[in-house]
Amino acid sequence: MDASSSSFLSAIQPSKLLTRIMSMPKSAVTNTASSLSPHLPLLNASSVRIDEKHQNSSTRPTTRRSTSRPAASPTATFPAATLPTMMFNALENLINNFIDPPLRPSVDPRCVLCDNFAPVDELPPTECEVIQGSLPQCLDGAYIRNGPNPQYFPRGPYHLFDGDGMLHSIRITQGKAILCSRYVKTYKYTMERDAGAPLLPNVFSGFKGLAPSVARIALFAARILAGQFDPANGIGLANTSVAYLGNRLYALGESDLPYALRLTSDGDIETLGRHDFDGKLLMSMTAHPKIDLETGEAFAFRYNVVPPFLTYFRFHANGNKLPDVPIVSMTRPSFLHDFGITGKYAIFADIQIGMNLMEMVFGGGSPVSYDPSKVPRLGIMPRYAEDESEMKWFDVPGFNLIHAINAWDEEDAIVMLAPNILSVEHILERMDLVHALVEKVRIDLKTGVVTRNQLSARNLDFGVISPAYLGKKNRFVYAAIGDPMPKISGLVKLDVSKGEQQDCTVASRMYGPGCYGGEPFFVAREPENPDAEEDDGYVVSYVHDEIAGESKFLVMDAKSPELDIVAAVKLPRRVPYGFHGLFVRESDLKKLWLETGTRQQEMYS
Repeated sequence: MDASSSSFLSAIQPSKLLTRIMSMPKSAVTNTASSLSPHLPLLNASSVRIDEKHQNSSTRPTTRRSTSRPAASPTATFPAATLPTMMFNALENLINNFIDPPLRPSVDPRCVLCDNFAPVDELPPTECEVIQGSLPQCLDGAYIRNGPNPQYFPRGPYHLFDGDGMLHSIRITQGKAILCSRYVKTYKYTMERDAGAPLLPNVFSGFKGLAPSVARIALFAARILAGQFDPANGIGLANTSVAYLGNRLYALGESDLPYALRLTSDGDIETLGRHDFDGKLLMSMTAHPKIDLETGEAFAFRYNVVPPFLTYFRFHANGNKLPDVPIVSMTRPSFLHDFGITGKYAIFADIQIGMNLMEMVFGGGSPVSYDPSKVPRLGIMPRYAEDESEMKWFDVPGFNLIHAINAWDEEDAIVMLAPNILSVEHILERMDLVHALVEKVRIDLKTGVVTRNQLSARNLDFGVISPAYLGKKNRFVYAAIGDPMPKISGLVKLDVSKGEQQDCTVASRMYGPGCYGGEPFFVAREPENPDAEEDDGYVVSYVHDEIAGESKFLVMDAKSPELDIVAAVKLPRRVPYGFHGLFVRESDLKKLWLETGTRQQEMYS
């Protein structure tokens, strides 16, 4: 599953609670620090890196396979700690060691951040070696994948979703490849970098029970009063996905606004800043906007823990945001990570996972909780709606959608493809127990009858299609095989046009013993050819060999029955497992450079 950077703190940001806190006199903040933990030093904010600071292409990574070895915490040099920083870090150590120690392996950073889940340092543009085949010309451009990469070793409970966003880009030009890894320079990342220590609590692991929740919220409020952090500048991680919208490139995480990016001509990645679309985008946006390549339009939403719990909006092709459409028929907070778009409709999933602050604080639960009594439903409204007057909800018992693959219109009906998450109650604590079955769901808009067809019995997620078929009837899906989740042992190709009660798998590739990949991405061989076959192209992914300690970029033939490898690029150092990626063509990169240059001229004219 991916890092759905929770809307919990984004809801706190403008809340009355923090408004009241911000108005308190600074003298209200206590200036006494308790004794330090006997287990951790005062400023235990050391880097979590387990490999060398920088390795050139001739240096073999030192990572070895291990299923139990925790990540090391080498000594590192950080900015001199101020008195407030030292005091707050001491208080945080007390919370982490005595009030809420990470006793459970699912939130113990030594367990979570091991092997190839352990973060890496930034890597400047570095040449790579093509060790098999050759890179197709249609891959000229950049494949960029996002994922969590904590800047500092967590001092308390940590969940995979809590890490700072890092982008891993492989820039391809005329058969040559350059790898670059850069943090998204969010406000959170920058303030913590300058402070030399974490400042924000971990949302997915730090709020479980009354005492830890109250303690961490109070500490965060104290940091705000001391001027260490201003939530008005954003609290997001930007660690989930990448989107190309209105000739601009963004890093996304759904607890904050998008962060605009720039790729330089030499393959480097620069963060331009937090983007609110001329003040029209408030608080946050989904990490899964839908881009219609025919019209250039983008469709998105945000969810919240306070009303309206769901808000829909869209963008013109030039990036201009249109007004919000509040969905008031969503009557309680629901975990809405993704949605679907057809030529006529937008489709939202109200699932059995919700956002329950009261249960989190007083019941000892997590910010994302499971409600077995709730009946999942799909909400359908016209994609160009200006209000929700035509919104219709359809009960779909047992259907819990986290990621949507695609959706399209049929006569008086819509069809949606998505993995259905079984054992959804384990989505945060025990992802290894989660099994996802890809289903085809058809809703008859006249009769309200919902029919479902399972497409494969395998544990599949991160399903993708040819981007040109978004919102249209497609035939092929490429999905990652969980072994178990969150590790990806291979991928399959599904032919969703097959009849009911059939396994739709038509091709598959396993990465081999000890080798794991991530979300696949499809790149068309002839994107401008309207007569090209849907599967005429390549599937790309980063793959890591835990035995050899090496990472590769694989290019696979999407039409072949075994998804044959046509090119493999040895990367100069390992790329940690992550979440969602995007391929940006050379022509779009040039538009991006032109747009960036124009905006910079406007800023300085």
